[in-house]
Amino acid sequence: MSARGKARRRALDILFEAEARDEDPLGVLAERVERAEPPVNEYTVSLVEGVAGRLGRIDDLISTYSEGWTMERMPAVDRNILRVGTYEMLWSDEVPEGVVISEWVALAGELSTDESPQFVNGLLARFKQLKPSLTL
Repeated sequence: MSARGKARRRALDILFEAEARDEDPLGVLAERVERAEPPVNEYTVSLVEGVAGRLGRIDDLISTYSEGWTMERMPAVDRNILRVGTYEMLWSDEVPEGVVISEWVALAGELSTDESPQFVNGLLARFKQLKPSLTL
């Protein structure tokens, strides 16, 4: 797994943990940075801070465009994969959009249900298509 792939996985772990503990993701991130076992990659920090800073908008987009699925009905791992993938797709220009989709679909396949990769792929591809109108 690439350094960016590990950073994505770590960001997902932090966001998932924060949701499970009903805590602020930035607080969980600060704990991980302080503990530094293993050290927290700069890209992980960037992803978690980005999601935390735009969480309301990200959740609104996911809710609006995920047909037939409410945020509450989605598996928690899918919800958080979509949050970080949406942030990376719409507000991070460091990685090509196709790579963003591919990386998050692979994590969904590894960590969630059999249907999750297709769901994540469809939603992130839709956000890629609508990106100019969604980032205003």
